[in-house]
Amino acid sequence: MEFAELIKTTKVDNVVFSHPGLEPVAGTLCITSHHLLLSGSREQNQTELWLLIRNVDAIEKRLANASCSLTLKCKDLKVLQLEIPGMEECLNVASSIEALSSVESVMMMYPFFYRPQSMRLAGGGRQPHALEKYYQQVASRTGAWRLSVVNEDFQACPSYPALVVVPSSVDDAALRKSARFRQGGRFPVLSYYHKKNGTVMLRSSQPLVGPHRKRCPEDEGLLAAALDGRSRGFVLDTRSAQAAKQAKMMGGGTEHRSAYAGWKRMHRALDRGRPLQESFVKVVETCNDPSLTMDRWLSKLEASKWLTHVKESLGTACLAAQCMEREEACVLVHGAEGMDTTLLVTALAQVILDPGRRTMAGFQELLEQEWIQAGHPFHLRCARSAYSHARLKQESPVFLLFLDCVWQLGRQFPLSLEFNEAFLLALFEHSYASPYGTFLCNNEKERKLCNVEGKTHSLWPWIHSEREKFLNPLFAPNPLVIWPSVEPQSIFLWQGLFLRWVRSSHYIDEAWTEIQKIARNHKAHLEHQSGAASTQTEAQTLSKVETNAHL
Repeated sequence: MEFAELIKTTKVDNVVFSHPGLEPVAGTLCITSHHLLLSGSREQNQTELWLLIRNVDAIEKRLANASCSLTLKCKDLKVLQLEIPGMEECLNVASSIEALSSVESVMMMYPFFYRPQSMRLAGGGRQPHALEKYYQQVASRTGAWRLSVVNEDFQACPSYPALVVVPSSVDDAALRKSARFRQGGRFPVLSYYHKKNGTVMLRSSQPLVGPHRKRCPEDEGLLAAALDGRSRGFVLDTRSAQAAKQAKMMGGGTEHRSAYAGWKRMHRALDRGRPLQESFVKVVETCNDPSLTMDRWLSKLEASKWLTHVKESLGTACLAAQCMEREEACVLVHGAEGMDTTLLVTALAQVILDPGRRTMAGFQELLEQEWIQAGHPFHLRCARSAYSHARLKQESPVFLLFLDCVWQLGRQFPLSLEFNEAFLLALFEHSYASPYGTFLCNNEKERKLCNVEGKTHSLWPWIHSEREKFLNPLFAPNPLVIWPSVEPQSIFLWQGLFLRWVRSSHYIDEAWTEIQKIARNHKAHLEHQSGAASTQTEAQTLSKVETNAHL
């Protein structure tokens, strides 16, 4: 397929474009294989807007006489208005954008063509993955776990990475049998080792118990080995008891207490898939409707159930963290497939428990380990955002829900996260449409087949180059566990995301700029004082030496 075949018109003059907060600008629209370029001038100032076509979620056409307007609704929730002269030109532009934004082939997407001069491709210089780094940390504290290559050919589990951390006493043959007993082959693997007391958190998919209560001695032995002599552990199932029972009739199910000695099951139902996607659509619709009265606004916000999803996700993550921190028990988290709400809970629990996960570097490693390498299907889940009119397939904003929960933690503990809201917003944007290959594909197997690591740039070097604007100026390392309140009155709408294109954030941005300036000046003052004190101490020491030498 050639991109030129999809582009019916490459350039249109006298286009007027606008979006909320921006005065209309007349200029030229250019369409390339991956971008819309809008350029014009306003008050003698040149204005340019580059829009990644992959970011377009929906196009709405309004025809009127000899002209028409296009409304481009983007995956990052931005809404652009284009007034295009000429009916034919307008329809050609719409057709071109729709065709280009619908390209399904991963290797035809922009990250495989993006070549900034300031960056080099990784090529053959492979860096250790986050999981390998994390295993080294675990191995320095205990020998109870090992790094297994049982999945190096992706035969045991197509959605797991090549390397997994498992109990040292369980051999690879047992792991393969356990994989055949779990949906999609996602057998229990280490997610987190709690350094404070040695408890662990594992994740997997549901066991294939079925209506005849099948058993797998190797799977049972794996979970027994994970307890490592402890008397109990908790299986935290992210489905309702009823849903788990229904799954059992279809060949799935849960771990039966008689087969898994020491493990107690708990159910905390978390929505995913269609219900979560519909909730996302409703909350965005509510936030974009300026005509609502206060009562109607509150009613529609409640009806969207988005804040309920946030509350329940935080509550479930707190429960997992509480089992480890206060009950000193191990935890296994799974739902059905183990690729959505399972990862949401394991990742959130780590942010709550571990101060290292609240730094920029630690959070980046968490995303790599618990979302990207763990097999969250970003290509499927983020194919559409809140505006698409296409029939729902496998879209679901689980990763966005995770980011919202992290934002709630930052709001309740404003000094405890090293990164700020802008960092979370950048992650949201890049997970849906990005020039970088970090969130491409559904798992490591697909990324390896497409050679994503060798042919695309990673998001993280760019994040590092822009580090200053993503730092929380109020950050003060907090070594404690941060227990968020999950009471309804403690859960807030993330205005920085849902209202970012609806109302101006000019004054808030100005306030944060001033806070950053104050924080930098304070840091410089402390460094100056520290340097002056050090110089004074050195001078006093030198004086004593000279005096003694003279004597």
